Amino acid sequence: MLRDFENWFLKQDEPAQSCLLSLRKHILQVDPTITEAWKYGMPFFCVGKKMFCYLWRDKKTGWPYIGIVEGNRLDHPDLVQEKRARMKILPIDPNKDIPIKKIKGILKEALLFYPKIQ
Repeated sequence: MLRDFENWFLKQDEPAQSCLLSLRKHILQVDPTITEAWKYGMPFFCVGKKMFCYLWRDKKTGWPYIGIVEGNRLDHPDLVQEKRARMKILPIDPNKDIPIKKIKGILKEALLFYPKIQ
């Protein structure tokens, strides 16, 4: 299962690959309950058995983004909903420094919608 997960990152071109690998590392550092999963042909991050967020690339720009499953419940100016009913995305420019503090803040806020697993 993680083989597909790992291969997906390796197939990305630069600078998106480095950006995505960094995002992966930082997402996993937000909370110890976050785990990796391969779902719908993309790298997902889960809290318990519930989908939390995922990584993908924009078709037009090629920029990586973090898709946040409960994004519609978050109010942040950098989150984009477009035609999604539930999710919002956070686009990341791979040619600039990754806004780690902003990302971690948004993800910590999103974690509030997931009950703590004992």
